[in-house]
Amino acid sequence: MSSGDFGGQMCLNVQCAARALARRFAAALAPSGVSHGQSSLMMSLNRPVAPCFGDAAAFLAVDCMALTASLKPLERRGLAEIVPDTDDKRLRRLYLTRAGRKLLKAAVPVWPPPMTKPAPTSRPTASPCAPNSPASPPPVEPQKQA
Repeated sequence: MSSGDFGGQMCLNVQCAARALARRFAAALAPSGVSHGQSSLMMSLNRPVAPCFGDAAAFLAVDCMALTASLKPLERRGLAEIVPDTDDKRLRRLYLTRAGRKLLKAAVPVWPPPMTKPAPTSRPTASPCAPNSPASPPPVEPQKQA
């Protein structure tokens, strides 16, 4: 196996694991009415000093447009607010409201959900996440540079 094959397979496995984890988060947080993305955003705002918009975007590794889109539903529900900085009016600070802190406090105990150990044979062999399974794509040969 070449290093290119390993990297491609590792990337696929990481993506599959991320999707599986996202599904677990979504299911665990569903009763609270927030998505896992919204709960992550709320968690990032739950700090002693409210972050400015750019710092929050950088911390969450998203652009400002994505952060704005994520904040809108939280603002509409009264869970977060955007307030001009008291010292520099060009900056906007992101605050978790009292209702947001209350919801976050209620949502946090649902994660992690109870873990059950799967039976050794419970992993489907045709899963695209299973290495070398029938559903796995064939290895990609690295192209030689001329």
